[in-house]
This record gives sequence, C-alpha cells and structure tokens, in this order.
Amino acid sequence: MNGMRLFFVVILLSMALFVDAARISDDTAPQVLSAKEVPEYEKTLLAEWKDSVKTALAASYRNRMLRIDTLIMPLHWSIYDEMPADGYALYISLHGGGEAPRSVNDSQWENQKRNYRPKNAVYLCPRSIKDVWNMHFLPETDEFYRRIIMMAEAYFDVNPNKVYIMGYSAGGDGVWRMGPRMADTWAAASMMAGHPGEVSLVNLRNLPFMIWCGELDAAYDRNKRCQERIDELEQLHTADPEGYIFEGHIIKGKGHWMNLEDNAAIDWMAQYVRNPYPKKIVWRQEDVTERHFYWLSAPVDELQEGKEVIASIKGNIVNIEKCDYTSITLSLNDKMMNLDNPVTVVYKGKKVFDGKVERRSDVMRSTLYSRNDPAYMFPAQIQVRIVNL
Repeated sequence: MNGMRLFFVVILLSMALFVDAARISDDTAPQVLSAKEVPEYEKTLLAEWKDSVKTALAASYRNRMLRIDTLIMPLHWSIYDEMPADGYALYISLHGGGEAPRSVNDSQWENQKRNYRPKNAVYLCPRSIKDVWNMHFLPETDEFYRRIIMMAEAYFDVNPNKVYIMGYSAGGDGVWRMGPRMADTWAAASMMAGHPGEVSLVNLRNLPFMIWCGELDAAYDRNKRCQERIDELEQLHTADPEGYIFEGHIIKGKGHWMNLEDNAAIDWMAQYVRNPYPKKIVWRQEDVTERHFYWLSAPVDELQEGKEVIASIKGNIVNIEKCDYTSITLSLNDKMMNLDNPVTVVYKGKKVFDGKVERRSDVMRSTLYSRNDPAYMFPAQIQVRIVNL
C-alpha cells in the first residue's frame, strides 16, 4: 500500500473507523482471480488491513480506552500463557452492576477482571459506557465490541475464529442480547446470572451457548426465565440436531452468586472454534439491526426488527427457504463450494440464479473493509432478487 493510500485509509478509519471499501481507492484495477491466486492476494490485503487497524487504534491500545464520539469505554486486559500456533483466543468478559452509582459499577468491573482465567488467551474486560440497566447491549455497544476484536487481532494476533463473549449479572443480560445479535462474531458464549428478557434465540443456530443461574436467584424471576430458555434451546436442538449446541446449568442451593462454579464455562467454550461459513443460517433481525450475518447481506434500507432469512448450502446449490427482503447478497468462497463450477440459487423451489461466479480482487477488498473481519473476506458475491413465487 503506497503512502497516499495509507493516509487516506487512516483518515477514514479515524473518523468512522472502518468504512465501506468501495470508498477506499486502490491503485490497481479489479482483477479476476483463480482459486490459486486468492490466498496470496488475501495475505496482501490482510497485512494492509492490520496495518491500518493498528494505526487507527494506536491511541486506544496505548491508553486502554476506546472512544466513539462522546462515549468512552475503558478497557482492561490480561494475557495468559503462550500463544498457540493458530493465535490467541479472546474472551470479552462483561461485568455486573447496572442502573447504580458509578462506584458500584466500577467495583463490579474490578471483580470481573479477577474472576476468570482462560488459557492461552487474551482476557479483556470492558467497562460499560453508561451506568444503566442495559449497559452492555446499548445500540452503540456493537461497534465498541467490533473495535475491541479488531484491536486484539492487530496487536495480539488473536485468531478471529476464537473470540468468545461471557458476562455475569448485568453482563449476563448483555450476553443474552449480544449472543444472538452478533452470533456470527463469536466462537461460543456463556451467560451467567442474567435475565433474557424477550430476546429471540433462533440466531444461536451456529453459536454454542451456555446458561448458568442459581436455583435461588429469584429476583426478576431469573431462575424461572433461565430454565425456560434452557427448555427452549432443547426444543430448537431437537428440531434441528445439527444446530443449537448448548448447555444449561441451574445450580442447586445457589442464589445470584454461584461461588465461581460457572468457571467451568471457560473450558466448555474453549472447545469450540467459530465456523464462519455454516451450511445453514437462520437470521432474525434483533432490535439493533445488522446488515451482514455470516455469508448473507441484506439491503441497508430494508433492515427491520423481526425480518428473517433462512438459507442453506449443499454442494454448489444455495437454497433460500425464507427471505423477508426484496434482495439478498450471498458472499462465497472456495471453502464453501467449488467456484470453478456453476452456482445455483433456489428460492422456494425455483431457480433464481444459475451460472459461473468470478473471484474478484475488488470483492475481496470491499468485503474485508465493510465487515472488518478477516474471515469474511470473500472473493465472490451474488445478489439475488427475491420475488413472490
């Protein structure tokens, strides 16, 4: 990357931090790539992207603090053990507290720093951006978590497919929401002593999820609501045995504090690595909408809570069972299918696309910079128009 392009990228990243790559200039014309050429170009792009992330987040890393507009999120991290060959794991651990004096939430943050010790990992505790009941799942938090992950990937060589989220009490409230909302980000999640509210669990189809609650934790009916969600996940898994991996624990004789019995969640989560290209996706928009989910992207002007897409891949056939949008974009790579062969897309039993798809350098660049997740750097895309058939 030449100096002018680096300067342009860094200025954009400093303002909105990671922008749509279509707005980032490239000195080279888009190229059609072969399957063998994709990995080499991927290395080049990834090195460029990490360099830009390091530059944009240098102050955040140095000061252990993220700032977006007027909001500030202090960070604490510890690095445990040696880095594995495939990179460190990252555990984002959310503290308790809520709508309480700042000193109470500060104290809970201090506790969270000490309560867990994952192996071969970066253990990172963000301090909530506001002292409110929904502190860890405010609409603004999604971007903070993304920046935490990007910083960890750039500075600590964290493996993007070994990122976990966990939290206690108000932090557990956060995991109930952020698990489904950003399910395509996490390798696994563990909820400790939180309240699920009315959150939908269907997005957890490809996210291993753990539930911990004390048998006597009756405030707000946490114990009853957690048991209901354990039962719900059991039903989802029974109906779809390849999905909805979970464990639920209602700890006998324990109240809101479980005396760290929930520490077992660390090893349970560690056995899972994210699959960014699951063969089946169930995607329901939550109250904070997302444009992308795994290998699917929806039109930005049609995002709305409750809209759903169900899609699956078998060989070179993509089957769209349900889609509540007028179009859907499929991002593809050779880990998902053989892109040297034609791709067929079927919607409700009817072919809506059938043909060869090019691997393109500009698609790789745009998907990397729009998603800011190395796993979601795709060489090929298909936009499918959805009609009532």
